[in-house]
Amino acid sequence: MLIMGWDGTEVTPQIRNLIENHHLGSIILTAKNLKSAEQTASLVQELQTIAHQAGHPQPLLIALDQENGGVNSLFDEDYICQFPSAMGVAATGSTELAYSVAKATATEVSAVGVNLILGPVLDVLTNARHQPLGVRATGDDPQEASQFCIAAINGFKDAGVATCGKHFPSYGNIDFLGSSLDMPIITQTLEELSLSALVPFRNAISAGRLDAMFVGGVGIQSAGMNVMHACLSDQVVDDLLRNELGFKGVAISECLEMQSLIQEYGVKGGTVMAVEAGNDLVLLCRAHDVQLEAISGLKLGVENGIISKERIHTSLKRVLKMKSACTSWQKALNPPGLSLLSKIHPSHLALSRKAYDQSITVVRDKDNLLPLSQSLLQEEELLLLTPLVKPLPASAATKSILEKGTKGHPSLHERWIHQERGAIMSGEGVFRELGRSIARIRNGKLLHTSYTANGLRPVHENLINRASAIIIVTADANRNMYQTGFTKHVAMMCHMLRGTGQKKSLIVVAVSSPYDFAMDKSIGTYVCTFDFTETAMASLVRALYGEITPQGSMPGTMRKSKKVSKTRQQWLVENYDRERDGVALEELLRTLARSSTPSLPYLTTTAQSFELFNPHVEEAHFVVRNSSTKTLYGFVATYFTKGVGAIGALFVDPTKRNVSIGRSLHRRAMRALLQKQGPKTLQLGLTFPGVFPGVPVDESGSNKSWFDNVGWDTQFPKRLTNMIIDDLGAWTAPEGLLQSIQRASISFDLIHGLDNAESVLNHVATHAGPEVVELYRFALQETNTSGVVRAKNSVDNLLGTVIICTAASRLSTYIPALHSIHGEDIGGIIAPIVPSTAQSRLILQGLAFMGVRQNKAHKSAKSVLSWVLDEAYEPLTAMGFEVQQTFDEITNSPENWSDLN
Repeated sequence: MLIMGWDGTEVTPQIRNLIENHHLGSIILTAKNLKSAEQTASLVQELQTIAHQAGHPQPLLIALDQENGGVNSLFDEDYICQFPSAMGVAATGSTELAYSVAKATATEVSAVGVNLILGPVLDVLTNARHQPLGVRATGDDPQEASQFCIAAINGFKDAGVATCGKHFPSYGNIDFLGSSLDMPIITQTLEELSLSALVPFRNAISAGRLDAMFVGGVGIQSAGMNVMHACLSDQVVDDLLRNELGFKGVAISECLEMQSLIQEYGVKGGTVMAVEAGNDLVLLCRAHDVQLEAISGLKLGVENGIISKERIHTSLKRVLKMKSACTSWQKALNPPGLSLLSKIHPSHLALSRKAYDQSITVVRDKDNLLPLSQSLLQEEELLLLTPLVKPLPASAATKSILEKGTKGHPSLHERWIHQERGAIMSGEGVFRELGRSIARIRNGKLLHTSYTANGLRPVHENLINRASAIIIVTADANRNMYQTGFTKHVAMMCHMLRGTGQKKSLIVVAVSSPYDFAMDKSIGTYVCTFDFTETAMASLVRALYGEITPQGSMPGTMRKSKKVSKTRQQWLVENYDRERDGVALEELLRTLARSSTPSLPYLTTTAQSFELFNPHVEEAHFVVRNSSTKTLYGFVATYFTKGVGAIGALFVDPTKRNVSIGRSLHRRAMRALLQKQGPKTLQLGLTFPGVFPGVPVDESGSNKSWFDNVGWDTQFPKRLTNMIIDDLGAWTAPEGLLQSIQRASISFDLIHGLDNAESVLNHVATHAGPEVVELYRFALQETNTSGVVRAKNSVDNLLGTVIICTAASRLSTYIPALHSIHGEDIGGIIAPIVPSTAQSRLILQGLAFMGVRQNKAHKSAKSVLSWVLDEAYEPLTAMGFEVQQTFDEITNSPENWSDLN
């Protein structure tokens, strides 16, 4: 139940003792343990061998911070690749790239024996300009953060490592209120957190692939909660994380070696409180005496009856389940090491360069100063002004300084930036290679000096007078205010000199937080790199000199606001062509799956899911595509049958949203439906095919509001809910259900084929839409794999119907909820049609019961019920069904759309 670390690059007697004699099963490695990839692989292998020989039932959990950008614990320029920070990746706008970067990172650390990545960062920068997390977070938009974080989680998991989201409940808007205990505080209410900060946490948990959650050490002071340390509070861990958000994985506490915690509770008391709160692993970073004290506290907690054995067993089960998913003795004792790393290094280097090149963002270039090769003559002077900053942990500069034995002492803010792993001063050495790279392009003609909190000095003024162009680098200027003052002073000086006819071009480059001068229009040319690793600086030079065209954009709300001016752009919409577009549509669906929660059906949808080839249904589908690359940017599917026109699906590549592709597709789809003969109803969502039975219901309501904005009246939707029994083998019928059905004289039979189906089809046509009739017709024709259960009363009148199908049914092509991800058989209970009567609740339960019984008889592992209307899901929850997905079917009159004719 403890996760511990130590200082040093070799196994010490103390860490050996913890593994052998105290059964320590989880280790955290930091930059202080790691010199190179080869040494790391050897170190981890030795740790695992000690555990194996000590009789541990499962390998050690080996955890590592490897967030990329400025937060990497493992650096080896020969074997481990540098990738952009979370915000840098978000600046590319590509969740596909986020997935690839995460998978590459996890593959590399897995090769040296790491099996748990402490990431991704799920925090939302709700106060973006002044937060120490900075570029470690994706940005300030909760939905965008969710998309990129889920893509990263999928990348980590597909590389075989466990994932740990952080920092719950949020480090995205913390205040340092000057407490003597140096404890950052969240002052937002739970309601405010729920609307923003908690959204990515909720979505990542819903996605189902998050193994662990790192619970922070922040305080919470708000009307609904007053907590000194989040990780020690059952209100945060058990109530909020587990009960409200539904997290079932491993909860890991913040390090209990914090001075504030030691002073308040002591390590023994803190350890017991952390376990009581609901944490499964309690983190103690490096001090051996403190670690032994925590072990003693845990034992005392059990002896005193504060911690029950059941509580310990619950945590152990969670940890062992995570271990079994990410490691084995065969894997742990034989890490592939350099043999694998040397093979994948070239492709990962190419991915690194691509990611950095695509992340470089030109926020403004008012006077067209870029590229410098066109705006600055070779004989003109260029001045580079750089601040004194600490080198990033994952850098050659840090490695060099560490080898010389230089040490530093971090401030409180710096500890929150990255847990003491970067507090080393080297001054202008950080940007020396940037200067050299620019000088090489200019044949040595570059002026380069640093600036400090001492402000503009005579040396700076002399160099500015000499130069025709000035590049100023800033790094978190909002928290290093001297940089803001210096930059504005230089900008004013350049403006005055330009007034005298001198050429004084000014370019400001923010190499950490993009918010330094994002809103300051007086800085005419403003470029962002999102970190100042050597790789990022190399991409910056390529962007400054026109080798690449910068494609990045400000992440989050600033990206959206920048695109507002483009929202009426008209895109060329073409008819979908199966032969031309089928493969591209499959690729678009895969991209959407990687950046969406499983509550959206992309993972189990194929290009075939949208094409019915039904003589009773007219279908027309449209795409926005890049005719040169054959890539699809968006897709819309439309259907028309017996006066009902429906949009059955509409989706856009996540990297191409907010530029009016969806609007263009929607307009084309509506025009196609309105041109049909005699449309009586227009609707969003369709049950056959049932990819989207309606608009997916999301917490924020953003899906529905988008359709509001394009003209739909969404006030009175019909709610459709998909439900599931996850473990059909363990399911039993509710007590008394059969007796109630018998007392009500309700009987059931199962029919196949169309010969005896007239009464069924008439029943469905009376009580549901024409597309549901076609769904029933399709199911009845599949005589070997599906059929219809009828509910009848004592005089043989039809009371209700439902489709039952096996895993082999072709219905799974058109209803993604029936399609298995992991290969298990899923039985279907589809479209129950039960008119509203006094008995309708019991009839529905009876039909569902018959469906479950049929699914069990066909050896299905799960039962999916797709769908029930409005509140009808409630009696089914009493039968053991759980809500899987929820949609709102929206219908409007064609008269609402007369302006499109």
